[in-house]
Amino acid sequence: MASHKAALLSSIVIVIVSLFVTFTEARDITVGGKNYSWKIPSSESDSLNKWAESSRFRVGDTLVWTYDPKKDSVLQVIKKDYETCNTSSPLVTYKDGNTKVKLDKSGPYYFISGADGHCEQGQKLITVVMSMRSHFMDISPAPSPVEFGGPAVAPTSTAGVNLRGSLGLIFGVLTGLILF
Repeated sequence: MASHKAALLSSIVIVIVSLFVTFTEARDITVGGKNYSWKIPSSESDSLNKWAESSRFRVGDTLVWTYDPKKDSVLQVIKKDYETCNTSSPLVTYKDGNTKVKLDKSGPYYFISGADGHCEQGQKLITVVMSMRSHFMDISPAPSPVEFGGPAVAPTSTAGVNLRGSLGLIFGVLTGLILF
C-alpha cells in the first residue's frame, strides 16, 4: 500500500512540475505569426494589432521581426508617438532585419515603422504583456486595441478557475494520501 501511495505521489508531483514549467516558459514569438509580416497592412483585418489581439504576451517572451533592413526598421516608442506616428524620438531603433525585443516587464509596448509614411498607413503594433501574477492566475489583460481611445475589454477566460480547481483537487488527494 505504501509503494502505491509513493507512486501516486510521484505522479502528482510530476504533473504539478509539468504545469509549472508550461506556464513559466518564455517564448520567441514571430510578429504577425510569420516571417516578413512587418509591412503596411493590406486591410484592417491584416493589421498586426488584429494579430496581437488574439495573442497573449508574457514577461520573458521575445518578439521577433523579420524585414528588409534596407527598406524598413522597427521603432519602440511611447504611446503619444505611437498615436501620432512620430518617428523623431524613439526609445529604441532597430535596423538589423532580424529584430528581437525581450518583453521584460508587464504593460503595453508600442512599435511603429521607421520607414517614411508606413506608420500612417497602419504599420504599427501594440503588445500588452500580462503580469506574472496575472499569468499564474490565467487572467489576461484586455486585447491590444486596434485603434487608440477605444474602451477596454474585460478578460473572459475561465481557464484559471479550472486550473485552480484542478490543482486544489490534486492537493486534496495528495493531503489525503499523506494523512491516511
